[in-house]
Amino acid sequence: MASGAYLLPGLASLPSLVPALRPLRPLFGISDETLDGHGYALTFDDGPHPEGTPAVLELLAARGVKATFFLVGEQVARSPALAAEIVAAGHGVGLHCDRHRNLMRLGPRAVGDDIARARERIEDATGRQVEVYRPPYGIFNAAALRIAKHNGWRPLLWTHWGRDWEADATAESIAQRLVGGEVAEGSVLLLHDADYYSASGSWRRTLAALPRVLDELDVRGLEATLAI
Repeated sequence: MASGAYLLPGLASLPSLVPALRPLRPLFGISDETLDGHGYALTFDDGPHPEGTPAVLELLAARGVKATFFLVGEQVARSPALAAEIVAAGHGVGLHCDRHRNLMRLGPRAVGDDIARARERIEDATGRQVEVYRPPYGIFNAAALRIAKHNGWRPLLWTHWGRDWEADATAESIAQRLVGGEVAEGSVLLLHDADYYSASGSWRRTLAALPRVLDELDVRGLEATLAI
């Protein structure tokens, strides 16, 4: 199942529109593939989280897999050392937001302020400059795209998601949605290592699904790569 933005209250028709809109992404400079079109990029949104992120990092280290974590500024401010640990472990970091809000509900100034705060917090904590950007819910607006272009950032969505934020998600459903269909060279996979903005404890089901996901990707002969 390929997708590019997920459901918000009042946006019930959005999933049905995604396949039709996907071919338009390049016109706006939006990518949903790995940088060189090879391998796969495993990405995590909404962290860092004091329990979920260390658990995911431990599992990835055991499997020798590198991932890219799209960080939330307000969570980085709470756990700056954990954000630094992500980078120290060899993973990539990207900018998600400062506060997790739908950009379509914000004016240009509010969007700019949010991104600026997130950038400062992420770069200060990790010592890395932002290079890749994914907004909350996968929803860009014109202001966000202008800022990304001005800074030379790559706006990145995804090709496959596990819908792991849902209250009724299970390890089996997450793995099936993520790798049950066609995962090809260049795919970008979306999961979450935090439950701040989703069902409580959802990161535990994500963690349980990860070995199945990585096993299937190994079977398909795909290699993990950073999304940067």
